[in-house]
Amino acid sequence: MPRKRDRKRLKFRADDLSSHRVTVADYANSDPAIVKSGRVKKSVANAVQKEVKALCGLGSSQVPNEDGFSVLSENEQQYESSDELNDMENLNGVSTCRKKKSKKHKDNGTADITGEDYPIDIWLLLSSYIRPEDVVTFALICKKTWTVTCTAVFWMRLYKRHYHPNSYLPLTLHPACMYRLRSLRACVIRSLYHMYEPFCSRVAKNPSLPESTPNTLLNSTCLLFWCRKVTGSRPDPLWEFNFKFRKLPPKQKNHCLNELHPPAKYKEVHYNPDHECCLLQVSTLNFIFIPVVMGMTLTYLTINVSTDMRHHRVRLIFHDCPVLNGKKPRGDQGVQIVLDPVHSVHLIDWWHPKYPFSTMI
Repeated sequence: MPRKRDRKRLKFRADDLSSHRVTVADYANSDPAIVKSGRVKKSVANAVQKEVKALCGLGSSQVPNEDGFSVLSENEQQYESSDELNDMENLNGVSTCRKKKSKKHKDNGTADITGEDYPIDIWLLLSSYIRPEDVVTFALICKKTWTVTCTAVFWMRLYKRHYHPNSYLPLTLHPACMYRLRSLRACVIRSLYHMYEPFCSRVAKNPSLPESTPNTLLNSTCLLFWCRKVTGSRPDPLWEFNFKFRKLPPKQKNHCLNELHPPAKYKEVHYNPDHECCLLQVSTLNFIFIPVVMGMTLTYLTINVSTDMRHHRVRLIFHDCPVLNGKKPRGDQGVQIVLDPVHSVHLIDWWHPKYPFSTMI
């Protein structure tokens, strides 16, 4: 128990209070053995507020009265914030736990309110100002924006906005052939790589394949294979070997666009027989006999330096089924193709201008 003289030390008049007489024992963090109430006394709180307002130059009309509240006018009371009331109630020992809980409950109720639900016509109007490289970002805003990107109107507006009569386009990508629903999206994307300057520069800056091994082709299925003789500016002709692959779809978890399918009435617009397809084009100096590998899976691909140290050497291994879980394929069980010497190697995606896409789509 504290001694009586320790408790008598805390007894002083409010009129004698100054900024130098405020001690730690006057606040809530003081020892409860010394101050039983654990809070500031009412007289001390009123005196502190009076001295603070006097130092700030406030009038006497705003000095707290004996109840601990300021004498405010009716207009001031209307705009007084709830936080100031809670602070003054704390000084007078009034418990505000229930009021804070009720206020928090109201805030939680207002937090459940979501944003505005705009009609699809507004999103269709905004889509007329979307750049081609921002189509994916626009489609990820909400489900209605994704539905807008599935419509034929969206892709036709995008085509007309970037079409130039002087730009070179294949016959199948001319405006007269674009008024159709089937494969409209794929045709517009291909035409943008002929007309839209950022996409054209992206294709021009694409690095050559020998600098990096195309690991993305592993476990891809060979759909088609053909060979042709190419005559150009060189004195000796080149032999061009083309392998058409369908890539294994990438594993992207929690990607909302992968989980959604276009509406039934827009399936013709999104139809693309060359989706996830690419062309591996290898040009050699001599003709090389190659076994039939159509329908097989590419499990190994390397691009090395040839024995003459002037060209490249391409080695491909095909198996009947894909090799997963990081296992190394066995060369003696598959079909091996070695192309040497190699003049050039190109990996062409389905949207590339040099991709030989089908005209009957």
